[in-house]
Amino acid sequence: MVQQQILEGCRKGDRKSQRALYDQYAASLYGCCLKYASNAQEAQDILQDSFITIFEKIQQFKNEGSLEGWCKRIAINTALQRYRGAKVYLLEDEQQLVEEMPEVEYLEQLGLEDLLAMVQQLPDRYRMVFSLYALDGFSHQEIAELMDISEGTSKSNLSRARASLQQMVQAWRRKMNSDAV
Repeated sequence: MVQQQILEGCRKGDRKSQRALYDQYAASLYGCCLKYASNAQEAQDILQDSFITIFEKIQQFKNEGSLEGWCKRIAINTALQRYRGAKVYLLEDEQQLVEEMPEVEYLEQLGLEDLLAMVQQLPDRYRMVFSLYALDGFSHQEIAELMDISEGTSKSNLSRARASLQQMVQAWRRKMNSDAV
């Protein structure tokens, strides 16, 4: 099915079209959901809740911008709603973490699982701000509105997240150097 046909079918409540939309975007949205979840099961729950909202609100999509971008925004909002009520943990994707982290030469030796474990150790508010700012490109003003905090708090949380991650990378590096001896 062509995207426009899928979209029209979803607007009519057609299950085949909904399945086609799910198949088309589930993988990329799942990656987005992982950034805000403490584990894969929670990411799957956020994904499912996101698709429920997508199908309920598909009439509101005005064909301005990409459908995938609109769906991603719903997934982020769904994750934020869970955060406000349940303090969701964040995971980051490897490439964007590498761009945000210090001492990149050591990160090349650092495995994705180790890197994600470091991010998971951050306090939840730091993880949320880090993900929104560093991965999803939100401004501090937007983060402040989404999380109901001040812009200064957003900036402070981002700075503290980066400092904590830098300390974790340095500790990892020291451990690697001592293991190599």
